[in-house]
Amino acid sequence: MQSPNETISEKASGTPRPVDTGLAVATGEMSSQGASATFGELLKRVKAEGLLDLNPRYDYRRLALNLALIGAGLAAFFLIGGSWWQMPVAVWMGLCGVQSAYMWHEVGHKAMFRDRKVGQVVAYFHANFFSGVSYGWWVNHHNRHHSHPNHITLDPDIGRRTAIFDIKQYATRTPVQRFIVRHQRVLFFALLVLEGYKMEKTTVKELSKTGAKRRSLEIVLVLLRAAIYLTAVFTVLTPLQAVAFIVVQHVALGVYFGLMFAPNHKGMEVRDGEEESLDWLERQVLTSRNIRPNWWIDFLYGGLNYQVEHHLFPAMPQKNLARARELTRDYCAERGIPYLEVGFWESYRQVATFLHEVSAPTRQKREVGVSV
Repeated sequence: MQSPNETISEKASGTPRPVDTGLAVATGEMSSQGASATFGELLKRVKAEGLLDLNPRYDYRRLALNLALIGAGLAAFFLIGGSWWQMPVAVWMGLCGVQSAYMWHEVGHKAMFRDRKVGQVVAYFHANFFSGVSYGWWVNHHNRHHSHPNHITLDPDIGRRTAIFDIKQYATRTPVQRFIVRHQRVLFFALLVLEGYKMEKTTVKELSKTGAKRRSLEIVLVLLRAAIYLTAVFTVLTPLQAVAFIVVQHVALGVYFGLMFAPNHKGMEVRDGEEESLDWLERQVLTSRNIRPNWWIDFLYGGLNYQVEHHLFPAMPQKNLARARELTRDYCAERGIPYLEVGFWESYRQVATFLHEVSAPTRQKREVGVSV
């Protein structure tokens, strides 16, 4: 049995890269014999109920609903024409962008289709063509996050943020970033309006590099999307309305996208160092926070409100996460492992409180070891 710190090698873009053993086991790419004893027992219970089995019919219904939402937005756009009443349509399309992200997220985790080609068509359509985001970059980035969530050194989601999660990060921030950090309880949420722009900027940066798998396809889809999108808004709307539409859509997408992902890990256990100190089960449970479910929350979060279970079993279809939640809560109670689930508003209160507390030394004029 392999230790929680060991990795296996996976080929991506022609070069080997390390993949965490726990992730390989959880996604079915490696035998469950490679799992730690604590995770292996829970995995057996999950598999016994068939919770890792795919359900294409359910996913086709999800895709149909998502395309219907997009279609409704496009129909409204062309029917309304040149009018400031297009601003609600811009908000709608921004929200559709996040719902579409849930589609490529599921495909990226191999939780939607058995047929790889079908999955790739769905992923590239929703990511590159509809959203203008590089699917190839996202998969690599997101898998590394899943391997080491909330690890300052190893989690790329922490590395790309201006906000700090440990005071030691403050020294690496620029003067402008330090101002943001000092007020990050508020500015973290305010700056979510830029999330859509930041993803598009990262896409341009990543696709400008050579060697990426299907780079040419991704570039063509992103450019085609930009050409169709800009032509449509500047043809149907006046120049001022077109600019406003683009801004409003990006703001709606960024705020929705950021709010759906903010409660997942922020304020949970943070680790650092060159190696991972926790096994797969503890690593995912102790660093993740669930949002108490109901049908509306499940739709709003695309199933990511079951963050603990999604991180434990990334390849699990969205519809099975509710049952996995019951099994995981019971198992954690048996093992004495803390399992956190809170309500919608409480989750954001906890995030804001954590951001405020971790940045508190930066607001003090004389704090040992901190340059402010």
